[in-house]
Order: sequence, then structure tokens, then C-alpha cells
Amino acid sequence: MIDTQRYPAIDSLRLIAGLSMVALHATADPQGLPWPDHPPEARAAPLYLRAVLYTARTELFLIIALFLLLLAGERRPRSYRATIAEQARRLLLPFLVWTGFYALYGLIKAQAFGYLGPALAELADPVAWLRYLLLGGVKYHMHFLPTLFVLILAYPLYRLAQRQPALGLAIGLCLALRHWLDARIYANFWGSDALPFLIRAAKLLTYTGYGMLAGAALGLWQHGALTARRWLAPIILLGVLLFTIKLDATQQSIATGAWAFDHAPGYWADFLFPALLFLACMSLGQGHWPNAVARHTRYAFGIYLCHPIFLDLCEIALRDSSLTPFAQVTMKILPTLAGTLVLVPLMAKRPALAWTIGLGPLPQLRPSRATAAKEQSC
Repeated sequence: MIDTQRYPAIDSLRLIAGLSMVALHATADPQGLPWPDHPPEARAAPLYLRAVLYTARTELFLIIALFLLLLAGERRPRSYRATIAEQARRLLLPFLVWTGFYALYGLIKAQAFGYLGPALAELADPVAWLRYLLLGGVKYHMHFLPTLFVLILAYPLYRLAQRQPALGLAIGLCLALRHWLDARIYANFWGSDALPFLIRAAKLLTYTGYGMLAGAALGLWQHGALTARRWLAPIILLGVLLFTIKLDATQQSIATGAWAFDHAPGYWADFLFPALLFLACMSLGQGHWPNAVARHTRYAFGIYLCHPIFLDLCEIALRDSSLTPFAQVTMKILPTLAGTLVLVPLMAKRPALAWTIGLGPLPQLRPSRATAAKEQSC
């Protein structure tokens, strides 16, 4: 039986994934596009960098979060109702705070880029707030929190996969179903207000496959099956194959100046690579991992949540720049990383802010029994 009290490999992967997401978001232009206003040779470097960084997608965070949730349930068993109630408070309360913050903070960028009027109108639009609250649409990274919460609702399925690890193969069926659903939803609802909600519903339904993988991985890990180094060679070979496919999709984006959404092999490479990284991490789990990395893992969630604060400021500063795309990417990544890595530890030290980045106790809406008894005795 493996010691489940510490797993520095997972800690390290969480932090590395968080940092890579910061850099990933900096590799697109301010509109989130692959630098279409520049010639192919100018956008090659940032898009190749993106291909490397995009191996650690948000899906990797989902797998890690669900794995750790299942692991925590092993240490401190709770009922389904208690698990959902606890995760609702931990995820949805910070989500509401950050949704309100980014709704207002986004006005700074809107002013700088000349769309303040539409941005203000959107704040008064109930449908826009519905997208903010249901889809996390207030900012490109905010979808993670509601997505993770909905996936946690399928918690019993992941426990089943933990007992029957073969069910982890459901990730392939789920990704195939998503590919099929997306094609039909886009074909039939393009231009409709329902489109983003239907696409998100398909995503939530099929992303349960990542939870099944996490459950299966925990079941195998507990019996020592995943830590065997014999898995490393096939994982590396599959990784090379998937990355080669990703490079082909990247070359298409370089040539066209548009994301290669129609590159079917690229779809599979993109969405399988996070699972592959996770399994590689598990197979290397018994090796030496730097303690310094693991110590800072607690900041990974805050880094993910806070980095757009500085990325927006960098894009504003570079809005009229004549620098090449790669130079702009560099000028976005370095200040964003520096600012985020200063801000998040400072927030962690202040209880009034720490809970918004997953650290420290949540604010109490009413006094605890001990506090109430103390007040009555005064």
C-alpha cells in the first residue's frame, strides 16, 4: 500500500501546470487569436511555444483536483451530501467574488482598447451575467471553477472507477462523444444564444471521463501498479506521437492565422495529453522531487486565478507596440509571472483575502457556537 500522506510529484505537477497556464494565455494576441495580423514567420515562435505549454491544459488541473478530492475522501470519509456542500463553499464562494472583480476590472482593458461602451452595456445585460455565472464567461480562465464543481457532482462515478480501474478507459469514449456532439451543436445552433450553453453542457457531460481516469489512477496507485517504471517507456512513446500531431496542428495555425479547430487528430492530441502527463507523473512519483517546488504548490490555485490582473496590464502597455509577436509574448510572460508570484503570497498572509485563492478558512456568515457563547458571557 502506498503512503497517501504526501505525494510531492502531484504537488509539483500542480505548480508547474499553474505556471504554464500563465505563459499559455500570454501566447495569443489581446483578442485571444493566433496573431492573424502578422505574417506566418512572425507568429511561428509564439505558436510553437504555445504548443509546448498547451500540453498542460486546464484539463490537467481538473484531473489533479478530482484525484486529490478522492484521496482526501480516503483519509477523511464523508457522505456525498457533505462532500458536495463543502466543495460548493470552497469553489463557488470564491467564484462569485472573482466574477464580480473581473466584471469590473475588465473595464480597464475595455477603455484602453476602445470598447468601453459595449463592456458597460454588457454589465447591465442579465443574459451576460447568466453567462458569467453559469459558464464562467467573465474571463477566459474563470470557467474552471463552475466546471470543476459540476464534475464533482458525479463523485460516485469516480469512486466506482477507483474500485474498477478499467472504467478509466471511459475517457476515450467521453472524448469521442464530445467531438461528435460539438460538431452537431455548432452545425445546428451557430449564431444562437443557446450555443455556448449547449457546448458547455456537452463539455460537462463528457469531462466526467477525466474524473473516471482520476478514480482509476487512484485505485491503481493504491496498489502500487502506477508507480512501476515499466509504464514510462510507452508513455514517452505515446507522448512523442501526440506532440508530433500537435505540431502539425500548430503549423496549420501558423499558415492560416486561425486556430486549427478542424484538425481532428489535433483534437485528440490536445485532450489526451493532460491525461498522459498525469500518468507520467504517477509513474515517476517515487523518484526525487524538489521540496522547494512542492512547498509552493499551495499558491497554484491563486496563480491561476490572479494572473489575468497583470496580463491585462501588459496587453494595455503593448497595445500600440511594433514589437514582434514573440517579443510581445516575452514582455507579457515575465511581468505577469513576477507580479502574480508577488501578489499571491501576499494575499495568502491576509485572512480576509486568503480564502479567495483557496487558502485559509472561509468567512463565517454567522458566529460559531463558541463565539456566540463567548459574546453572551460578556
